[in-house]
Amino acid sequence: MKLETLETIPVVAKLPKVFQGSYYKMDSRATLVTRIRTDDGVTAEVYNGDEVNTQHEIARIMQEELWPRIVGMDPLQIQAVRAAMLPVTFDILRDRNLVTMAIGAIDTALWDIVGKVAGLPLAQLWGGYTDRLPVIGIGGYYSDDIGDLAREVEDYLELGINGSKMKVGSESPTQDAERFLAMRRAGGEDFVLMADANQGYEPQDAVAFADAVSDHGLRWFEEPVRWYNDRRWMRDVRFKASVPVAAGQSEHSRAGARDLMLEGAIDVCNYDASWSGGPTEWLAVAGTARSFGVQMAHHEEPHIAIHLLASQPHGTFVECFHPDRDPIFWQMLANRPELDGSGYPVPSGAGFGLELDWDWIGSHRVDR
Repeated sequence: MKLETLETIPVVAKLPKVFQGSYYKMDSRATLVTRIRTDDGVTAEVYNGDEVNTQHEIARIMQEELWPRIVGMDPLQIQAVRAAMLPVTFDILRDRNLVTMAIGAIDTALWDIVGKVAGLPLAQLWGGYTDRLPVIGIGGYYSDDIGDLAREVEDYLELGINGSKMKVGSESPTQDAERFLAMRRAGGEDFVLMADANQGYEPQDAVAFADAVSDHGLRWFEEPVRWYNDRRWMRDVRFKASVPVAAGQSEHSRAGARDLMLEGAIDVCNYDASWSGGPTEWLAVAGTARSFGVQMAHHEEPHIAIHLLASQPHGTFVECFHPDRDPIFWQMLANRPELDGSGYPVPSGAGFGLELDWDWIGSHRVDR
């Protein structure tokens, strides 16, 4: 079997409103669809990432720099293919993150081929620990009306979503605690609730927020502190506030994720396969995490995360967004599983088991 053709399709969907986190805003949702065909006729169809401004450059790297190195190779020899792509990351003057995203998209497609050749879902090929995981909605964005948070929780419960990861880090710890408690009251004690500061707080404010909600079921506190000393400060927050800390999505190498664990900075690693080199890298990080007693999560992308997390005994929650925040998951994924409160089921199809709505893709593609 040989790699024969590569197609990349950038997709962008405008959101119905602006979503604001601690120090960022989003008005669009994007992804890059990748199709790889082998000479035997096996075709991978996957999608990765949310890069509105750089998706065309990622696609260019895939087409012009990576593909010439690997076309004609055996897609089942994933480590050999990865070794052939790795030199593209060596240029010190470029943005390596774009290259790791490009490699991640190809790596994802290669695994889709492996699963289709084997005739098995990737969750089974990677370990097969469970066939269902609880699902949380990434939400709780900033709004002028705190009542919006309660209404959002009601939406999640109606959608069959088991909890939410809400945004903090922009307002004072006291104000953010009030927002957290509004979601707790709306969801009840069994509603899983995390907080994500997106590196927004100073350490003392992160501790103050964690202390304010400590008796109200904070499952974990994600990226609580500023980026420029985050490992040491996350460790401080863990110990001073006695709260589980999650991070990893901002790391773009397995070594970076390892160092979070070596520093004692995290309890949960939410490494992002699409941002950081693909499922192959995520699985390597999961092995390291298990030896450190660290749980695994995955940043967004439920269609990829379900297979990775369900394959591991230390997997946690699948993350999705509210339908208003992610029309790609809710509309482009033609065989999106129905959620009924019992969790997110592993798709039964081979590989990632994705069926894409090509009419929807056609109406949202943004070719230059």
